Amino acid sequence: MSDEKVFSPGLAGVIGAETAVSLVDGANGKLLYRGYPIEEVVSKGSYASVLDLLLTGEWHPDAELAPMKVPPAVMAALRLLPAHAHPMDALRTAISVWGAGERLGWPPTAEEAKKIAAIAPSALAAFARLRQGLEPIDPEPGIGIAAAFLQQLHGKAPDPGTARALDAYLMAGAEHSLNASTFAARVIIATRSDIASAICGAIGAMKGPLHGGAPAEVIGQLGEIGSIDRAQDWARGKLARRELIMGFGHRVYRAYDPRAAALRKVAEAMPARPEWLDLAIGAEEAILRVFEEMKPGRAMKTNVEFYAAAVLQGVGLSPDLFPATFGLARIAGWSAHAIEQAGVDKIIRPDAKYVGPAERHLPS
Repeated sequence: MSDEKVFSPGLAGVIGAETAVSLVDGANGKLLYRGYPIEEVVSKGSYASVLDLLLTGEWHPDAELAPMKVPPAVMAALRLLPAHAHPMDALRTAISVWGAGERLGWPPTAEEAKKIAAIAPSALAAFARLRQGLEPIDPEPGIGIAAAFLQQLHGKAPDPGTARALDAYLMAGAEHSLNASTFAARVIIATRSDIASAICGAIGAMKGPLHGGAPAEVIGQLGEIGSIDRAQDWARGKLARRELIMGFGHRVYRAYDPRAAALRKVAEAMPARPEWLDLAIGAEEAILRVFEEMKPGRAMKTNVEFYAAAVLQGVGLSPDLFPATFGLARIAGWSAHAIEQAGVDKIIRPDAKYVGPAERHLPS
């Protein structure tokens, strides 16, 4: 038997951590947060209660997370960013500046995580206004984190249904086991670095289009489709040209993504059902029929990005804010994994297989 270590590109199939934070059961279309099904969490909880659950393992449905004003140093840094800066860069910058002023230690704590989760939405909303030439707005007291984000973004408090829709999105996007950005956070915290550094690294990983950008592309697709009666021909054309259809299929799920199911219910319950939602629902059904027709036997089901796009557009976000808003949601999961990894207290240091030239010498 060979003693040579096996190389797995992308670490596919390699167990990189033991976790009690979440379980992704792709074969059966289940996602559990600390054992609780995502559908129950979204229907009965809030982002504040999900954050508390992921950080502590305890379910407190009345948990609160008060939005925080942007600290002066963070606001000064945001004002220096160019208007064309990517919102993910603005979010990363805000957390980096905040962390630099906090004298953060190790191991990370739940209280540090909650501060980041409370400041980050205010910082992202501030940048979104600054790039439009508008002055940032402080969060209104007494409203939840989702409502405060929309209030600071749009200049007025949202109606309860709209706030609830965004809150549901934040819950559904809060955690998803050992994805690329979560792994990045665990690698950083495993060096005994601080939680702000870990979150910044995770944001950097999520910024890549293979991780956090799909919902924005779904909006473009719906624009191309235009009407439900064009959806099947559009999908057939995409598949015939071997082009990707965003919002369908998943590396893990082989059944309907439970996050998509939860968000569809939320989208359908929004106060005024706009035309784009009818288009999204009709297009989804048509596209799934085309997959069955042209890709029989392939597990191409709706994933979370499809209805994430519907919800985020419905609450008034521009598509370029979608990835950073996903980042706001995932702060909960990143932080929970950072705390869990700190408990392991072992540096993550895999080996590399050298494939360069054999030993050689410089010419005389």
